[in-house]
Amino acid sequence: MNHDAYVFAAYAISALVIALTVGWVVFDYRGRKADLATLEAAGVRRRSEEA
Repeated sequence: MNHDAYVFAAYAISALVIALTVGWVVFDYRGRKADLATLEAAGVRRRSEEA
């Protein structure tokens, strides 16, 4: 019995899911960074920032 196709497909699907997750995180990070820049430009301060 040869399971090469199954193993290859499993690794390929896993790699695709991981790549999509990393892409999603990077895309979301850039969006949140832009949101923070907008808020800081509007004068909204972070609670963790010293007064």
